[in-house]
Amino acid sequence: MEPVSFTTILTQFLSSPLWGWHFIVPTKISEQFIQGKDRRVICTINDKVTLHCALMPNKDTWFIMLNQQIQKKLQTPLNSEITVSLIKDDSEYGMPMPDEFREVLDQDTAADKYFHALTAGKQRSLIYIVSKVKNTDSRIRKSLAIADHITANKGLIDYKLLNEALKEYNKM
Repeated sequence: MEPVSFTTILTQFLSSPLWGWHFIVPTKISEQFIQGKDRRVICTINDKVTLHCALMPNKDTWFIMLNQQIQKKLQTPLNSEITVSLIKDDSEYGMPMPDEFREVLDQDTAADKYFHALTAGKQRSLIYIVSKVKNTDSRIRKSLAIADHITANKGLIDYKLLNEALKEYNKM
């Protein structure tokens, strides 16, 4: 599938403190990327920022959320027009798997089994925890902490305990 480009406005949900900056994706465009429950896309904004994300429903429209990190990279003010390009994300996890995390899972069969038994969203959350760090050694420590946590908890994730484990592994 070829990338689909369009212009839209960078806006913010005013009625909800939970939801922040986002942009509307026209329904005709959204429908091209939705396959059942799979709504994952790779989105490029203003030829500056590329992110793996999902089309989110809101009544009769679809939108894509932007976190603060993406907002800062964009350097585009709220209510500005942006150019967006979307392609279908056919990757295994809906985002790139860090090499360090892949290697840890390859070496720890129990952690790999528990990781792959998690929901796709939980898998992406754990991948994000590892991938948001730029330093290779830190990515390895985070990968080890996650593998140990899901193995010790037989595939269940207690995010409070996981955060404590991540802090402990960072001290190593």
